[in-house]
Amino acid sequence: MIGISACLGGICCRYDGQAKEIPALKKLVENGQAMLVCPEVLGGLPIPRDPAEIIGGDGFDVWNDQAKVITNTGEDMTDMFKQGAVTAYQKLVEYNITTIILKENSPSCGSNGIYDGTFSGNRRKGPGVATAYFISKGLNVVSQSDWQTLIGCEK
Repeated sequence: MIGISACLGGICCRYDGQAKEIPALKKLVENGQAMLVCPEVLGGLPIPRDPAEIIGGDGFDVWNDQAKVITNTGEDMTDMFKQGAVTAYQKLVEYNITTIILKENSPSCGSNGIYDGTFSGNRRKGPGVATAYFISKGLNVVSQSDWQTLIGCEK
């Protein structure tokens, strides 16, 4: 069994209340081959919610208290993002999941890149908060861009 970002599995849990469904990934869940998690929702964030970006670095910097997750209205959501990552990880471990496919560019789940903290649409390299935590715990993290190589099926 693998883990998948809930929005990729068709759950409307993104900040804007939308999903980013990939039908083949949703089918894995329906067939009992995958489990969905949304670290942001597990951290207590509502749907919808204000957009948030990491200010001052990436997810690893957040865990090292060198960066924060801030909404476009200036609210500090760092603790909720951290709690969501920990809770999601605990859920994955409970189901013996060692690999997870995550939504790129998210302040939680981005693996190759995240938005740069200026709310301008610009991106930077680096992981989100949950991804950094998962990596530090030894999980195999796969971007939504690379999931086909993991499970050998088409987009």
